[in-house]
Amino acid sequence: MVARLLLWWRVLRSLVRARGIVSWDEARPLLNLCLSRLWLRDRSRVGGTQEAGSRNGNLPPALFQMATGYWLSQAVYVAAKLGLADWLRDGPRSCQELAAVTGTDPRCLFRLMRALSAARIFVHTQGDHFALATAGKSLQRDAPGSQRAIIMTLGEVHYQAWGNLLHSVRTGSTGFASTFGTSLFAYLQSSPEAADTFNRGMSDVASMLAYAVLLAYDFSRISFLVDVGGGQGQFLRTILQLHPEMRGTIFDLPSTIEQARQYFSGDPCSSRIAAIGGDFFHSVPEGADAYVLCGVIHDWDDDPAVQILRNCRLAMNRKGKLLLVEVVVPDDDAHCFSKLLDLNMMVMTGGRERTRAEFTALLNTAGYRLSRIIPTLAPQSVLEAIPS
Repeated sequence: MVARLLLWWRVLRSLVRARGIVSWDEARPLLNLCLSRLWLRDRSRVGGTQEAGSRNGNLPPALFQMATGYWLSQAVYVAAKLGLADWLRDGPRSCQELAAVTGTDPRCLFRLMRALSAARIFVHTQGDHFALATAGKSLQRDAPGSQRAIIMTLGEVHYQAWGNLLHSVRTGSTGFASTFGTSLFAYLQSSPEAADTFNRGMSDVASMLAYAVLLAYDFSRISFLVDVGGGQGQFLRTILQLHPEMRGTIFDLPSTIEQARQYFSGDPCSSRIAAIGGDFFHSVPEGADAYVLCGVIHDWDDDPAVQILRNCRLAMNRKGKLLLVEVVVPDDDAHCFSKLLDLNMMVMTGGRERTRAEFTALLNTAGYRLSRIIPTLAPQSVLEAIPS
């Protein structure tokens, strides 16, 4: 009970500080995240509940359900790609109407939406009419907390690369390179459409993750923050919204920085944000109080990761801090997202997720001491390190 009250206090305190800067639509996904976490916590204490009866018939064996998981993931991807949630924004519509505006076969579209209604993405109202369920609202293009772009990139380049997981396990090289003939980042440089979807997906994830990080970590003593590998800058923007006294710099590849500058055009925080292009394997902007790398280090194996971290070490001021926002793999056999995410990094980039001991060793090699690990409401934690 005390932990729950403290969590709510931190949420409300952050929203009060952001009054007039963060809109209710932006804050609502954060509150939903908190409610979901508290609900799951309470549910686990009582051992969970199971729907009574057998409304949907007997389920197949659990292992078979795992093996067919991509059926559902691809169905969700197709719904995202077709923009069905946007067409249902104003209320229920028939499959005939939806097929006409999406260029699909109405009978096949009905079967897709019926299956996704069973997954609580849509609601089958009557006949061939469907409406949006609560979960389906996150498939809308511009909805707060939208997951449409990330689901599209997962359903396209990730899905194809994962078809070569066996290749990765056998050879130690990425399934992505085996599929596309080049690395993920080189492919994105050469494919503007895929890069746009990927970057928008990363920005949507970064926005919600930033709220979770803000609730867990105190940024009040940081006046100048550099977001290394910051993409289009959504993570940094969210932090600066809640800390109007802070200034920041986004640092990423020049092509990504051009997109970031367009994204920030006219933003209230733009006067406090610099956008600098470069290569973090060579150097990063100097003189910041803290350097944050959100989901960057897991993209790389140990040697390139150490090079990035050393460049941050060389750039920071004498009392600077390093903040890594990453999942931490537990040492036991606990079921957790980090272990599947680790496979994704193996397939996509050749990177890895790490345990606490592995992070400690990595940081020591790069000239840091791990000072603390702070859990957040998200799967990621904040790893704070200082120069050793």
